[in-house]
Amino acid sequence: MDSRQQLHLRRKRTKREWRPLEDRSCTDLPWLLLFTVFCVGMGSICSFTIVTGGAARLVFGYDSYGNTCGRRNEVIEGVRLSGLDHTDRKFIFFLDPCNVDIVQRKIKSTALCVSLCPTEELKTYQDLKSFAMLNGSELCSYELAGHKYPALPERFSKCPKLPVPPSKPLPVFNRCTPVDISCYAKFAEAVVTFVSDNSVLHRLIAGVAASKEIIIGLCVLALVLSMILMVIIRYISAVLVWILTAMVVLGSLAGTSVLWWLYIDHRLYGNYTTNQVTEEAELNRENGQALLVYAGAATAFTIILLLLMLFMRKRVALTIALFHVAGKVFIHLPLLTLQPFVTFFALLLFWIYWILVLLFLGTSGNSVQNEETGLTEFRLTGPLQYLTWYHAVGLVWITEFILACQQMTVAGAVVTYYFTRDKNRLPVTPILSSVLRLVRYHLGTVAKGAFIITLVKIPRLFLMYIHNQLKGKENACARCLLKTCICCLWCLEKCLNYLNQNAYAATAINSTGFCTSARDAFVILVENALRVATINAVGDFVLFLGKVLIVTSTAFAGVLLLNYQRDYAEWLLPLIIVCLFSFLVAHCFLSIFEIVVDVLFLCFAIDTKYNDGTPGKEFFMDKALMEFVESSRRLGRAVERGRSRVKAAVSEGAGIKPMERCHPRSGVCERAAPGVKR
Repeated sequence: MDSRQQLHLRRKRTKREWRPLEDRSCTDLPWLLLFTVFCVGMGSICSFTIVTGGAARLVFGYDSYGNTCGRRNEVIEGVRLSGLDHTDRKFIFFLDPCNVDIVQRKIKSTALCVSLCPTEELKTYQDLKSFAMLNGSELCSYELAGHKYPALPERFSKCPKLPVPPSKPLPVFNRCTPVDISCYAKFAEAVVTFVSDNSVLHRLIAGVAASKEIIIGLCVLALVLSMILMVIIRYISAVLVWILTAMVVLGSLAGTSVLWWLYIDHRLYGNYTTNQVTEEAELNRENGQALLVYAGAATAFTIILLLLMLFMRKRVALTIALFHVAGKVFIHLPLLTLQPFVTFFALLLFWIYWILVLLFLGTSGNSVQNEETGLTEFRLTGPLQYLTWYHAVGLVWITEFILACQQMTVAGAVVTYYFTRDKNRLPVTPILSSVLRLVRYHLGTVAKGAFIITLVKIPRLFLMYIHNQLKGKENACARCLLKTCICCLWCLEKCLNYLNQNAYAATAINSTGFCTSARDAFVILVENALRVATINAVGDFVLFLGKVLIVTSTAFAGVLLLNYQRDYAEWLLPLIIVCLFSFLVAHCFLSIFEIVVDVLFLCFAIDTKYNDGTPGKEFFMDKALMEFVESSRRLGRAVERGRSRVKAAVSEGAGIKPMERCHPRSGVCERAAPGVKR
């Protein structure tokens, strides 16, 4: 066998053969093992905080001497008043409750464990004594006797600041919190400054409280509208696309016309004022040149845009066809509408867990005396301080993993729908089948894809943190460099997200590993680059219009329902809440629709590449996509016939030779054009 035959066989073996829904196998097992080990590490951090008492200190609270309330404590070496028995003292009480720095986690006020929070205002030290005698709850430092409070000289530094406001314990975290939250003036300063009047703030809050039923009803309306739009968008997508096209063309033409009109008007006005001051004439000439440049650039942009619209009109038709088929997918797979709920619920549970463990870490570690206040705090020191960084990486990776699981689940269900010729023979629950395939075969692929996004997102978040910390301190060059790096990483993250999504779809089709699937999907996307650009540009704008439609419809319904309230200032906060929630809901649902469209396009591109409609190579595509393919073929055949006619005419003209006429006497021959008689 010669080298050419060997090379041909090697290429034949390495060529990707797309086998939809066949030959399932586990993918990227090492990454599944790595992700499992990482999750075990996340769980170990939680166990560490529980074992070392960090969780108990957060929930039950601890005083300024390291004693956990509601428990018998051990003595901490070098810390006075530690190791006390606080079994009967279950609540944390701050001597100066308004002097707590929550952001920096620094306790600036002495904290004590007490058996009861003061429910009434205590104005004098005699009131403190009476409260201690009647309830057995001593609100001054432990070394002071309750019956001696009014006479002790230490009462000014070791007793609470007078007057002591009435307080209530928090439901879960046993902290005595003042009933009147106006005590926290520093935290409310920004809000008070914004509204300029406490009465306005109270009216806004009262408006939300009075309209809570309407707010809940409008949120449900946003959910219903989002579900309905996902089904009916296939009927209105064509109208939206052509409206978008007309708006873009008319807008560019109008902008170009206005610029030329301004230029002509300036020329006429400039010629009229040329004989005035020389500097003014020079300025007019420069302005005229600038307007000419702007008008010329706008004209070039408009011409290019019109040519693009002309040549890409077929691809716009493909976008409309994909939207039409995506609407059918939601009719055949109604459980797709539940995906945003499942994903949001999973993310919510994980975020609650992550925040709790982060708070546990804030009260774990070794006891350290605060140099500023001299009070005891608990901090992670040495190698243990890297647990917080590990926990932060876990937030990004696991969040991306959950989102990637959603993408893989949707991709698997859509692939099953597309490559099933008889839609009546679809599985009973394609979504559940896709979830089972994901859990059984492809968790490693999802973990690998999520890790790649994490590698890009963490540096971007770190640079954003540095930029915020250095705001107002760095020079212009450093600020520009930071913003450039952040922007580049953001663009890279978006590109990788799109490639990952298509890689998951390729894995759902071929059951290949992440890198192989990403390479195959990238090749398909590059071969259809113009179609991809059209679908992303037009499709994203149509989905954006859908989000705007849902938000405006919900806001309009809110205005109608809130119309009975004559105090229009009370409308503001309820409408803002409703609009934000409706946009969030619309984004979650329409992002699922976008994933469906992208997966359908990848399946369509694979179908048209490896099938041609002949026996044995029948298409899998839907009727709407088949009509698009047939119209494209008819147009292609018409263009080919036109080209063949032109070639035939050219070849026919080239094949006719001129006639020769020779004189019999002289023997000289002359060429004559065909059909010319001599």
